[in-house]
Amino acid sequence: MAFTWNTPEEDRAAIERWFATWSGQVAEVDFAPALELFEENIASFGTHMDVVEGLQALADNQWRNVWPTIEDFRWNLETLKVGVSPDRLFAIGIITFSSTGIAEDGSRFDRPGRGTVAFARTAVGDVWSGVHTHISLTPGTPQKSHGARPPKS
Repeated sequence: MAFTWNTPEEDRAAIERWFATWSGQVAEVDFAPALELFEENIASFGTHMDVVEGLQALADNQWRNVWPTIEDFRWNLETLKVGVSPDRLFAIGIITFSSTGIAEDGSRFDRPGRGTVAFARTAVGDVWSGVHTHISLTPGTPQKSHGARPPKS
């Protein structure tokens, strides 16, 4: 088999730490350090964009349209499912998240969702780097949040 969900513990732990790090950056609207978790040539799609290539396009078209508008973002690490390639140079992380959306009248609502991140690295033991993301809300969740938190970076 070319791929397995029976992941070496060190790879699973590294990807869990990666999501924990990104979780804090999303929650703090901290764009600069979040960029460092991804490859420059990332290809992604999401709520606010069709498929785009390039890290700045992802940040400008998706992250900056969402992160400042929500509160309490957290990847639910207990839901993380990780698979790796036999050579341990490619991996996929599937995970859910929770967040709080802000309605137009200022009231708060639960804003859960899920995400998939594809990872790559040059050698076993190197840091995992995101090469693809797809983040979506749980069906039935309002798409629009109206917060306006200032970015940390």
